[in-house]
Amino acid sequence: MNVILERLGRFSAGYPWRALVLWATVLTAVIGLAATLGAPAQENWDVPGARAQQGIEQLREHLPAAGNASAQVVVHDTDGSALDRGTLRELGDDLAGLDHVLSVSPPRMSEDGDTALVTLAYDVPVTHRDLMGKLEPLEETVAPYRDDLQVELGGELPGTAAAPMEGRGEMIGIIAALVILLLMFRSVVAGGLPVAVAVAGLAMGLTGVTVLCGLMDVSPTAPTVAAMVGLGVGIDYALLLLTRILEHVRAGEDFVDAAAHAATTAGRSVVLAGTTVLVSLMGLKLSGIPTLEAFGFTTAIAVVAVMFTALLLVPAVGSLLRKWLQPRAVRRGRAQKPQGVRAERWARRIAARPLPYLLAAASVMLVLAAPVLDMRTWPQSGGDGIGDTTTRRAFDLISSEIGAGANTPLLVVVDLHQAGQQGVATVTRTLDARDDVATTTPPMVSPDGEIAVLTADSAYADNDPRSADLVRDLRAEVPEGVEVTGNLALFTDIADLLATRLWLVIGFVVLISVVLLTMMFRSIAVPLKAAVMNLLSVGAAYGVLTAVFQWGWGLQLLGLDHSRPVSSWLPILMFTILFGLSMDYEVFLLSRVKEDYDQTRDPHGSVARGLASTSRVITAAAAIMVMVFFGFVTEMDALIRMLGFGMGVAILLDATVVRMVLVPATMSLLGHWNWWLPRRVDRVLPRLDPEGHTPVAPDLPDREPELDPVG
Repeated sequence: MNVILERLGRFSAGYPWRALVLWATVLTAVIGLAATLGAPAQENWDVPGARAQQGIEQLREHLPAAGNASAQVVVHDTDGSALDRGTLRELGDDLAGLDHVLSVSPPRMSEDGDTALVTLAYDVPVTHRDLMGKLEPLEETVAPYRDDLQVELGGELPGTAAAPMEGRGEMIGIIAALVILLLMFRSVVAGGLPVAVAVAGLAMGLTGVTVLCGLMDVSPTAPTVAAMVGLGVGIDYALLLLTRILEHVRAGEDFVDAAAHAATTAGRSVVLAGTTVLVSLMGLKLSGIPTLEAFGFTTAIAVVAVMFTALLLVPAVGSLLRKWLQPRAVRRGRAQKPQGVRAERWARRIAARPLPYLLAAASVMLVLAAPVLDMRTWPQSGGDGIGDTTTRRAFDLISSEIGAGANTPLLVVVDLHQAGQQGVATVTRTLDARDDVATTTPPMVSPDGEIAVLTADSAYADNDPRSADLVRDLRAEVPEGVEVTGNLALFTDIADLLATRLWLVIGFVVLISVVLLTMMFRSIAVPLKAAVMNLLSVGAAYGVLTAVFQWGWGLQLLGLDHSRPVSSWLPILMFTILFGLSMDYEVFLLSRVKEDYDQTRDPHGSVARGLASTSRVITAAAAIMVMVFFGFVTEMDALIRMLGFGMGVAILLDATVVRMVLVPATMSLLGHWNWWLPRRVDRVLPRLDPEGHTPVAPDLPDREPELDPVG
């Protein structure tokens, strides 16, 4: 890898136009693949392994009107007058004429008669390309009735188009990055270079995502997550490379030599840091849910693209613009102030009394993580819509006028061959006897006589924990041959499945990351310490998310009007992304510490000098990442808003409490043992040194040798 990266850096800096042509050629090839194989993003909401999925498949086979897409049309007279039945019949006839509509239910009236709920049943799943996110036919049909009545669209199909991405997150992140880099480099060219390279790499990555969309189902939200992560790590990687190149230039090296040298040090850190991100993302494969797997693949494509672009274009563009990379003061011959003095002084202060700092920082992280013990997750709810949308208005109308459970009804499927009419009677009695069931409908038999279906409304909203308890209780009470399904049951299964799979994903990601770090740093303590601290960062972010979104602390500051459970998709998605990103900073910092330690054998001074040499670049990179993530809090999608906020909090904590306090404190306590590796393990373990130098495993005695006083 050293040879390849050195040659790549020398080629890009020495022949910048050829490097640009090479990058453009790769981009052209990706565009060609996208034009040939690409397709729009396509959601896949089927969940193999979920119990509710079995009932859905039965419905699709025997009663398509109940097993495929649905939509709700809510009609309300704002004056409180009873609705005209003739108007409702006319509306039903108009809705029945829409493409793919199999049936339109009779109006379900509120007690005072001023509100009606009409349900549309389609002949294809909600993820079908003719339906997904396309509300125009429904909007055009109900538009004439809105002159005199309030007509809102809710339920499954309208929910797919409720929160379009507006691109504000990317723009906020880019602007914030430019400001931070300009303050850091004091040069417009140097400040703009990492952003330009990251945007170019992200363009290549998102084009590659289009190719993936042609090969598998990809959630329309996945490219937004890929853009969020790709933009952040792309700027980070380009910033690290540029900073190291400029360090070597200031030390007197020719630009081409500086680029080659930086490619074998910072470039290697970029490759290995990116690898940890990719490994973490592959943990989403263990979730067992196609939607999450697609999130992992799309984000991985973006990370690979920005990593390749940074390695190739930073030396090339930097070479073309080398005269303007330095601040004006440096170009005029004035010496630059030494960097990292405060960080080194801070690290030495911690090294003098590491235990109090360690206990204080760990206490802060544990206190922030404490609310996670109360965290409750739920996939999605129409009541969680952000802003004044028709789906949110429909949800609120149904809840207040008809009943909260009517938004997400339960479907109970009885296999008539297996359970028979006796099973139908048992289910009917079970539903009627429960206080948490608001209403039920008579059984409907499929045209082929294979199944009977009963519909029941929970007495509570779908994201109320009592609704999930209802699903679990019914499954325990109904006889064999009966399936409890529908969106409420499916959401319950998703929440339970992801809560279980999260631990499998955490175990896989932590194990693989520890193995990679052990190979990189030839150490046992460093990887284990990094894993524990990353878990602390993620746990603290979970705790803050719970306090803000579930408990409602400061919720109004985020533009939300009520508390809600944490999205079930969030913990597993956030963990895989964050664990990899946190390892980025761990690799950047510890690679410099290890490089210094191999040269000086000073366990305390190497930490201080390593923190000093990386504090500026990592602080800037973390600040950019935080602003990129917080920028996505402005988007309308609830999941994206939660994800951006949670990841911003985690990176903020990782760059301050963890990197500035916990890392120097623990490394000062461990001393030489930071870099201890059993000789037998050292001989068989492949070498992946992050800075490209040849590491030397310290010969340590069985116990810690006496150290020189610190201070």
